[in-house]
Amino acid sequence: MLRQLHIFNYAIIDEINIEFSDKLNVITGETGAGKSILMGALSLILGDRADTTVLMNSEKKCFVEGSFVVDGKKEVKAFLKENDLDAGDELVIRREIAANGKSRAFVNDTPVNLLQLRELSSMLVDLHQQFDTLELSESGFQRAVVDVLAANADLLNEYQVMFKKLSLSKKELLALKEQKAQFNKEFDYNKFLFDELHEMGLKENELEGLDNELKLLNSSEDIKNALSGAYYGLVESEQPIVQHLKTFVNQLQPFSSYQSALPEMLRRLQSAQIELQDIAAEIDHVNNQVNYDPKRIEEINERISSGYKLLKKHGAQTTNELLAIKNSLEIKLHAVFNIDENILAKEKETEKLLQQAKQQAEIISKRRHQQLKPLEEKVAQQLAQVGMPNARLKAQAKQTELNDFGIDDIEFLFDANKSNKFEPVRKVASGGELSRLMLCIKSLVAQSIDLATLIFDEIDTGISGEAAKQVGIILKKLSKQRQVICITHQPQIAGKADAHYFVYKEIKNDKVKTSLRLLSQDERITAIAKMLSGEKPTAAALENARELLN
Repeated sequence: MLRQLHIFNYAIIDEINIEFSDKLNVITGETGAGKSILMGALSLILGDRADTTVLMNSEKKCFVEGSFVVDGKKEVKAFLKENDLDAGDELVIRREIAANGKSRAFVNDTPVNLLQLRELSSMLVDLHQQFDTLELSESGFQRAVVDVLAANADLLNEYQVMFKKLSLSKKELLALKEQKAQFNKEFDYNKFLFDELHEMGLKENELEGLDNELKLLNSSEDIKNALSGAYYGLVESEQPIVQHLKTFVNQLQPFSSYQSALPEMLRRLQSAQIELQDIAAEIDHVNNQVNYDPKRIEEINERISSGYKLLKKHGAQTTNELLAIKNSLEIKLHAVFNIDENILAKEKETEKLLQQAKQQAEIISKRRHQQLKPLEEKVAQQLAQVGMPNARLKAQAKQTELNDFGIDDIEFLFDANKSNKFEPVRKVASGGELSRLMLCIKSLVAQSIDLATLIFDEIDTGISGEAAKQVGIILKKLSKQRQVICITHQPQIAGKADAHYFVYKEIKNDKVKTSLRLLSQDERITAIAKMLSGEKPTAAALENARELLN
């Protein structure tokens, strides 16, 4: 409930602090005294946009602060936890507007954005203003009313989780089918490319190896000449190097004991001789392997030519890149065969979710249908109370395609004159009729759920006498279950208040300012008497006011 509202430097309000009762709070005052300004200030902490034109003193900032008692409100505490806001039994919402027009909002002294503020405040306050009856003609509101009366909240939550899974599954199925269509479109071309690469039968680094081999074959004569020359110089010439080294060893051997350095030199000469003999043998072996082979050269040229065409075709640089492309094509071709299995599995999953969602939606729909007749009867009783005995509400449910809220399209139809010609509410109900109809519906809904603080701004427009009295009775009954704040011009409603606040204008420092005070019992009698008979109430009006209060 809204425990306290503090307004500073807003419009023609210098500073007001209001402490509300937890039952029926009534605000009265002359037309133009500033009652609507109070609602404007309250709207700031409910998330409405603001500008500097609301500042009474442009050199000071404006702020509106509301203190709420939220013990037991699970959804509020869940919101605070989810948004990392301090959670306690009391909640303070503050909105500030600086002289430069910058606006800030705080929840328990923590900054929040307007979206968070609106979401939180909707859990705390239900503000019904003169034009808010437009929501009564919206199908979403009408469905929500029936769901509240049918106690469908938990079932709807379960259904919506199921429906989200169904929607996701349908989306995935559609994506698979689109993917299959794309695969089928590309299949023949991909298969041609794969077969071409497969028939080529390339191995890792093959083209690079063939290129090196071709260079070797094309230079085979020069290589053989070089190898033969080296072999000849080492072992077969008139003065072969290997033989010279052997001779040097034999010449120095007899003197090895005379000079300490000679044994090591001899060892190194012998090693060099042996190493050169091995090198000569390897040169001879390699020379025997290098042969000019025109047929092999032709084969390599043909394969390299085919390979280079594929490299150019696929924009590749190496053999291994071509092999990677081949593997990728193979995966795509296999995917064409696998996707049918995936589509079949996804179709089964989607159908299963669809049947589950339909079953749940039918349960919800059945519960809705069970509430339509009782809703019509209860609203008719209350409409008679508020001076509309001939008015009737018809609630109908038409089956629709499965959607976020089930399979029902709920619509309220209205007949104000017992003509049996029911039309959509928005077409036939006047403003005053809509206000009273909304009050009747909200009073019924309030019996089923823990509504936020209900604020009615001049819901009594267009009524008087007995109808106004009955509206007061309904508001009074409603306030036994939750806090109600009502701005009214009707003495019959004001007489039902648990706390009666009077809004008035006064001149301070040559400026008109709006003030407010909580009336005592005697002050209430006078205020209600003035509402009945004018500025100077008669004795009869005063007596009538006492009756209304009693």
